[in-house]
Amino acid sequence: MYTTATAFLETLAEAGVSFLFANFGSDHPALIEALAAARVSGRAVPAVITCPNEMVALSAAHGAALLTGRAEAVLVHVDCGTQALAGAVHNVSRGRVPVLIFAGLSPATQEGELRGSRNEFIHWLQDVPDQRGILRGYVKYENEIRSGRNARQIIHRALQIAQSDPKGPVYLTAAREVLEEEIPPPAPKRADFPLISPSALSEPDLEALVADLLVAERPLIVTSYLGRNPAAVPALVDLSRRLGIGVIESVPSAMNFPSDDPAWQGVYWNEQRQNPALAEADLVLVIDSDVPWIPTVNRPAAEARIYHIDVDPLKERFPLWYIRARRAFRADAATALCQINKNLSKQPLYEARLAIRRTRLARRHAERTTLLAERERRTGGEITPEFAIASLRSYIDADTIILNEAISSYSLVNDHLGPLPPGACFSSGAGSLGWHGGAAIGARLARPGKTVVAITGDGSYLFSVPSTVHWMARQYKAPFLTLVLNNRGWKSPKLSALAIHPAGYASRANDLGVSFDPPPDYAAIAAAAGGAFAATVRRPDELDAAFADAFRAVREDNRAAVVDVWLARL
Repeated sequence: MYTTATAFLETLAEAGVSFLFANFGSDHPALIEALAAARVSGRAVPAVITCPNEMVALSAAHGAALLTGRAEAVLVHVDCGTQALAGAVHNVSRGRVPVLIFAGLSPATQEGELRGSRNEFIHWLQDVPDQRGILRGYVKYENEIRSGRNARQIIHRALQIAQSDPKGPVYLTAAREVLEEEIPPPAPKRADFPLISPSALSEPDLEALVADLLVAERPLIVTSYLGRNPAAVPALVDLSRRLGIGVIESVPSAMNFPSDDPAWQGVYWNEQRQNPALAEADLVLVIDSDVPWIPTVNRPAAEARIYHIDVDPLKERFPLWYIRARRAFRADAATALCQINKNLSKQPLYEARLAIRRTRLARRHAERTTLLAERERRTGGEITPEFAIASLRSYIDADTIILNEAISSYSLVNDHLGPLPPGACFSSGAGSLGWHGGAAIGARLARPGKTVVAITGDGSYLFSVPSTVHWMARQYKAPFLTLVLNNRGWKSPKLSALAIHPAGYASRANDLGVSFDPPPDYAAIAAAAGGAFAATVRRPDELDAAFADAFRAVREDNRAAVVDVWLARL
């Protein structure tokens, strides 16, 4: 029996979807039957990863897509499962991550008119007026499969939209009767839905930008997610070295530039101070960034010339957004940078001016490196986050992938991790917490030979649903290491309050409602749920041994690990 459900699964495989992160419900009998039939017949379908929590499922698809560059699929249950995707929907939307989300619909009939008609009480309660509206504000495309006869075309179109820049999630639904519909097997060929080719700079735009880059005295590049395409990183390094241009990462969600390069001028997130490199720049080239600076505390000089290259320069889903750019270009970063470098190879370069630029950058980079090294030193009996990340650094190799959800410690993680290869470090690119656990599962499944390390605060660890995450890690042999930077509370809400009310009542209060003290036993949760290696570290001299045992568990014993590091109390 060949049904719409069969066509759905086959089309996903045909389009290159490797994983179906699934949370099954009463709307999925046809899919469960089709999967069972595929196992018997040997028909190619995506690997099914059972996810006891929907948010973890979508975070896992997010993590896998970051590593493969392709869309993965998530299966949830009608309106309830769609809502249970929670903040992970925000993350794939704002992070521009290609994911296909599929949910069933309550059956459309109740008298047995068609196979799949209503036969459980829940089918009346889960029938809502506009289920697709739940995600309409977050997805690039949403549609309902109404007949199996064109299901393949609908699925291919959804994936074409998801995977073309600016990438993002898509949402499809289908009622039980439609999934059960018997249809003729389609011809085994891919539908004609090519991805849109990367866009480039026009020649006039390219020439104007290059001319300004050459005459600038103190040019600066600001980026956030250029490194989601690893091929863009060497092109950025080439431009920076050729012209002596400094690079700053603002709220980075990927490895965008090598931190040991003298042109790297560091990172900033929510620091409530002006960045000196940004303040002195006379030309700022923003490439792939949603928030290149926060104008209330940190901005370029009023006379600075600003250019903007982005896959999404209009930020059409941001109700309020502008950066005073002289010119903005919709272009793929790797393509545009290669154009700029090729153009520069034909230009006369004034080496004396460029030498001055490079010397200034190298001096500032060396000063910053010295300052960071001082912050890593062990002082007293408490563990600082800088010391913890420096200790972790010695266990990271070229086959390590870092997922950063350290929240109030985002910046220092990037500062102290040391140089990493392109494609080796990611954050969610958005603001809903609890992403790291599911993302680590997805990353490990997508790259089984890699060591995955998730760095998180204690608050975001709780958000990640660790009981589900660590059951999945053991079930699917996808171990990873979690470093919990534990200050026994939510530091970020406290910092936000003090930034607005530095001398208010909150600044003098003993309890702001953000404390987790005494905390849960975070490592023990993982051990109970998935047999993870568990270590709680309260003293600096205990840290190295804990990391050694944790990495051994992940790399040699194929077992997840959690190292709960106690920092100074919030």
